[in-house]
Amino acid sequence: MLEINHFSKSFKGDKKVVEDLNLKVEAGDLYGFIGHNGAGKTTTIKAIVGILDFEEGEIKINNLSIKDNAVACKQMMAYIPDNPDLYEHLTGIQYINFIGDLFGVSQSQRERLISQYANEFEIMDRLGDLISSYSHGMKQKLAIISALIHKPKLLILDEPFVGLDPKAAHTLKEIMKDFCANGGSIFFSTHVLEVAEKLCNKIAIIKAGRLMMSGETATVKGTSSLEDVFLELVRNE
Repeated sequence: MLEINHFSKSFKGDKKVVEDLNLKVEAGDLYGFIGHNGAGKTTTIKAIVGILDFEEGEIKINNLSIKDNAVACKQMMAYIPDNPDLYEHLTGIQYINFIGDLFGVSQSQRERLISQYANEFEIMDRLGDLISSYSHGMKQKLAIISALIHKPKLLILDEPFVGLDPKAAHTLKEIMKDFCANGGSIFFSTHVLEVAEKLCNKIAIIKAGRLMMSGETATVKGTSSLEDVFLELVRNE
């Protein structure tokens, strides 16, 4: 579903922020992308979703190049940044319907999925309020609902649990597991190593722009915890 081949990115000729990254996310994968601040996680994610251009390497969504087939790729995926930048002059329901219109979502599908996810996140009674009145956590919930209503094949999430209360975080984890169990794929960055260890079937660890380790979670962590493996890699480098 997602292939990253020899991807590198630098800014203004400086040292490469990401260097020769190779990853593959297959259907059903719940793939965690781990690294410290500045490791290159967000740069990689923004390149995957077509926000950042790049000169080296190739990124494909379902065998289509994000550079050559940007619209077709974006129709198959949804992106949720760590700090959702929503149209705050709209109400929650207006924003969701705006996204639904962009993706050509039928009225019956959007009504069904809005009801499902808004009730799960307990914000149904706030959808008529202006987004400007929402907390960060509520904006995150709205962004998640908006990402899911067109039934994407691939979800790209950057620190999705930031700002969510424990109950909402649990709800999101269950949604992510169901999404992948039904054939979807998720690639997400997180600093919460315990969550990644319990939730993900695959893990990639990046440091200073270079891939340090990747593969099945059980293989990556071995007999240690993911936290121990990550800290050991950091110390050794």
